[in-house]
Amino acid sequence: MAEVSVENVTKTFGATKALDSVSMDFPNGGFFALLGPSGSGKTTLLRVIAGFILADNGHIRIGGEPVERVPVERRDIGMMFQNYALFPNMTVADNVGFGLRVRKVGAAEEKRRIAEALELVQMGSLRDRKPHELSGGQRQRVALARAFVTNPRVLLLDEPLSALDKALRVDMQIELKRIQREIGITTIFVTHDQEEALTLSDKIGILRNGRMVQAGAPRDVYNAPDSVFIAEFLGDANIFSGQVEGGALRIAGGRAIRIPKGAEGANTFAIRSEDMAISLEEPTGDDTDRIRADLVQRVFAGAMATCIVEVEGRRMKIVARERDLPALPDEGPVWLSWETDRLKPVKDE
Repeated sequence: MAEVSVENVTKTFGATKALDSVSMDFPNGGFFALLGPSGSGKTTLLRVIAGFILADNGHIRIGGEPVERVPVERRDIGMMFQNYALFPNMTVADNVGFGLRVRKVGAAEEKRRIAEALELVQMGSLRDRKPHELSGGQRQRVALARAFVTNPRVLLLDEPLSALDKALRVDMQIELKRIQREIGITTIFVTHDQEEALTLSDKIGILRNGRMVQAGAPRDVYNAPDSVFIAEFLGDANIFSGQVEGGALRIAGGRAIRIPKGAEGANTFAIRSEDMAISLEEPTGDDTDRIRADLVQRVFAGAMATCIVEVEGRRMKIVARERDLPALPDEGPVWLSWETDRLKPVKDE
């Protein structure tokens, strides 16, 4: 196991700056997510850490040692690719043991480590099968076992669950976190799935246009996004903007809403969709702010419902439990309400 440190890493492909002075620390033994839209640089950063791509500038350290000029095979990294890259002509056991044979591990040691890895991913009974005889989830487990069986210092995962259907992906999220905790290896994974990043990681880094725009604990980044982009990218959020006058924000249509104390210097605020309530009757309470809106659409999604509303020509989204909305029509005038401290000042960029 080892800490990974990325400092001011830049990588350019032609006229495109894939990474622009990116810095982030990945402490020893943690589970970290790199998140961002397509083309943000997250996979490039993972491959720079692995050594498949050489950075133009900056420093990469693993266990405190600089590795930017160290070749892939000497970085002591386990890598799991999006398509799993299993050898179709090999059995499960042979696929898992491939890296051990390359390293010329003794036969007895190889057998022991393969058995331990397969037991950890619950694939011991299928050791003699070929990849085409396995389900998608089983192939994912084999690829994971192959990535960590060599006892690497760092485990890198590139969209590890994207090929699985939703139900299996949720199950494998639980399994992946269990396995990572048991082996205690520093793990960095790339994902485009915001919920997956929040569920699995101890720390997330969000990239945009090659820059690291915010990094921190998932709960902290989710609850206190730095910008409109992060608020809207990481979950659902509604944005209020306008001019601050006497502790209130005057939005479109001349309406004024209260803002949290100490936030008078901001003019743009975000609030999570689930932090807003919707009702037919005007809410009461000194700590609750409220505005009128028009319900445009109500979308049923099992236990939860999504309500699309319009406020002065701008659409917003409210997420609530379906059972809390029995009297709500499919459309018509409604009230929106929220606690003032749920508004978070954000940069409009």
